[in-house]
Amino acid sequence: MNPSVVIKRLFLLVLIIQITACKQAGETATGSGPEASVQSPAVSAATVYMTAKESENRLAEIGKIEFTPFDQPDEHFPTIILDPGKTFQTIVGFGGALTDASAETLAKLPAEKREEILTAYFDKDKGIGYNLCRTHINSCDFSSGSYAYTEVDGDIGLEHFSIEHDLKYRIPLIKDAMKLAGKDFKLFASPWSPPAWMKTNNHMLRGGKLKPEYYQVWADYFVKFIRSYEKEGIPVWGVTVQNEPMAVQTWESCIYTAGEERDFVKNNLGPTLVENNMEDVKVIIWDHNRGIMNQRAEVVYDDPEASKYVWGTGFHWYTGDHFENVKLHAEAFPDKKLIFTEGCVYPFDMENIYLWHWGERYAESIIHDLNNSTVGWVDWNIVLDETGGPNHVSNFCLAPVIGDTRKGEVHYMNSYYYMGHFSKFIRSGAKRIVCASNNDDLLATAFINPDGSISTVIMNATDRDMETRVWIEGKAANMFLPGHSIATVVLN
Repeated sequence: MNPSVVIKRLFLLVLIIQITACKQAGETATGSGPEASVQSPAVSAATVYMTAKESENRLAEIGKIEFTPFDQPDEHFPTIILDPGKTFQTIVGFGGALTDASAETLAKLPAEKREEILTAYFDKDKGIGYNLCRTHINSCDFSSGSYAYTEVDGDIGLEHFSIEHDLKYRIPLIKDAMKLAGKDFKLFASPWSPPAWMKTNNHMLRGGKLKPEYYQVWADYFVKFIRSYEKEGIPVWGVTVQNEPMAVQTWESCIYTAGEERDFVKNNLGPTLVENNMEDVKVIIWDHNRGIMNQRAEVVYDDPEASKYVWGTGFHWYTGDHFENVKLHAEAFPDKKLIFTEGCVYPFDMENIYLWHWGERYAESIIHDLNNSTVGWVDWNIVLDETGGPNHVSNFCLAPVIGDTRKGEVHYMNSYYYMGHFSKFIRSGAKRIVCASNNDDLLATAFINPDGSISTVIMNATDRDMETRVWIEGKAANMFLPGHSIATVVLN
């Protein structure tokens, strides 16, 4: 055979092998199936948004950082190490509670201030993009008074059930939030107490228990609430069984042991939702502090007949951090979800609303909870008035936005901006990726969004300024983090 022909054939064979190898490498890199629908961007540059104590920066875009080849990070230079190839839980969302207190405060403010606050919270572009919200069934402490949807003793048929109270302030607020948030908006509802006539203490306040003979009526009450809200155009994404079921409060409260909660879900709430074609409504247990969350989960989830009705476990932050308990729950019950359902700071004082540590309290909790597999994080009241209310038992607290109804003024605490570093840049459907810090003073978490962008949130809560580095896929970019600052690095 002619040597030139042989050479040409060999050249073509090598070319075919190279093309095939490249194609296979590309398929391996992009993957296939549902887990591969989110692609990480090519590493080149990232945009940095920052909030810092000793500056005017509040969720401010401060510029870009450039990634250059950097093979091996070391142990001494503060570094955040990302690996988008390893993903964990999928985010449902971030948000706050739409309470009577928030709705009444907004109604008392000038119309333009009300619109400003709602835009600041729920608009994805002009605000911080809240999409996951909580509200209450019957009254809670952050209502102007105590009430139930039927207060007629022995109304087991719920013939007098009515949500008329909510139509004045709270439902208009929820509808406006839905409109601004768009299709990603999700609302879950929590009862603080059944009506007084259903309880052992014959009172909505100061604890007491749900009488066993009213377990089914109370389950029917949930269905009535969901249907009534649906008629108003408000779908209910989920419900918690009971707010803080181990706390006898001076306000609306009701006590359940873990066994009682399990049995109510197994025998009443779960089957009743299914029978009414509401099996898609997420049922969330516990809805209290992290301290004993694993015992509560164990009792319910180890019973298959109860567990099958439950989507996940909700938790608060009021009696210690106990972040490790969230991680233990995720490891013990990997098929169940975790959601932070309430947290706030207190006591209220207009003199200290600008203290910097409030925002850092939020970010510390959010970062740890997210890194321990939490899928949603929900603040308490989105807005309160100049007294830290209204509240019918003087249980006043702070909210990220304070609306002074006397002066028609709005005050944004730094907790609003700290929340925004997560809610604005980590969108519903985002997946957590490996995000490791080699410095104990830098807390960080990172997610890859459905559009492929990677958002990394880094907090420096120390007094000293820090140079740090973000490393990903053999490249790194340096950045400056002032003392008491938080930054979101968005790699598009």
